[in-house]
Amino acid sequence: MNEYLPGLAGVPATKSNISSIDGEKGVLAYRGYDIRDLAENSTFEETSLLLLDGALPTQSELDDFDQQLRGERRVKYNVREIMKYLPSSGSPMEMLQTAVASLGMFYGGEEILTDGYEEEDLYYIHAMSVKIISRMATIVAMWEHVRNGYDPVEPRTDLTHAENFLYMLKGHEPDPVEARIMDACLVLHAEHTINASTFAAMVCGSTLASPFLVIAAAIGTLAGPLHGGANQRVVEMLDEIGRPENVKDWLDMKLADKEVVWGMGHREYKTKDPRAIFLQKMMVEYAEKKGNLSPMFETALALEEACEKELGSKGVYPNVDYYSGILYTEMGIPADQFTPIFAVSRIAGWMAHWREQLKDNRIFRPTQIYTGYDFRDYVPIDKR
Repeated sequence: MNEYLPGLAGVPATKSNISSIDGEKGVLAYRGYDIRDLAENSTFEETSLLLLDGALPTQSELDDFDQQLRGERRVKYNVREIMKYLPSSGSPMEMLQTAVASLGMFYGGEEILTDGYEEEDLYYIHAMSVKIISRMATIVAMWEHVRNGYDPVEPRTDLTHAENFLYMLKGHEPDPVEARIMDACLVLHAEHTINASTFAAMVCGSTLASPFLVIAAAIGTLAGPLHGGANQRVVEMLDEIGRPENVKDWLDMKLADKEVVWGMGHREYKTKDPRAIFLQKMMVEYAEKKGNLSPMFETALALEEACEKELGSKGVYPNVDYYSGILYTEMGIPADQFTPIFAVSRIAGWMAHWREQLKDNRIFRPTQIYTGYDFRDYVPIDKR
């Protein structure tokens, strides 16, 4: 194939049985299970094991995996010390990439990768998946306290993954409704085929690099506003609009200037993102519990309606970023922590693709279409 397709749009990069998308019908499935069923009925722990192993676990398998995750929540004090010396005003995603990459130095010496997927590889891959999935949440929660000058909250083993994350993040036991929302958000964001950050993980993994470096590569890719950073931009956009009555004039101006409406449109979906549908449903339920719709949510609903009139014919509808940031804002989570929370979830999919890549590994080496000079003679510097 010699045709150049910018962004590798539509070019198959691998074979995978982890997740699938039907963009026309607006369906996302993990291992064949509709994301709406999983978000409604599953947990992040169960969904993670489904993504890693390929099947819904038995109760004993899930209990064992859950206990493994709970037992790996702590990180060595060296990691905390590194975090203390990072600028408090710095990007949480840059902190996360730094901290995750450093884990390999403190938990190294266990690497067993034969490039042949032997039995010892499976044990190593599973062990590393548990360690990194569990500690990703710990590091993100720790940073919220460290950057404000406080010692981090110690993790607890008597809480679920979502409950413990919110407990460490806020310093108190979470409201059960908020814990349920967080758990569902983690399920919804856990996997989404070969997106940019997953592809980065696969490329790095194909070199047999340490899994900590594999995930650091994925984190760096997720950080961009065209990928994981969009939900923060949505909240900033809604703050800029202010009120529902301002929507029409704001949208007309943006469309006239051909500017981005954050959270609208997706390369895979020609209809509303199924994850956005579920997030909107949770936002309504949360608003009913609180007794009122927030101004931000009201503005978002008005903007979605206006965008559907102007852009619906082009297949532009809300994506997962549109409502996730609003939910996190309502739960009192700082906007710059939205993308790190994305990583807390997506780590399950990244580890699943890392495992799948190693099973039939071949290092990625795409080609290019050269557009430079023909061969030229070197000219000495005194004759240029």
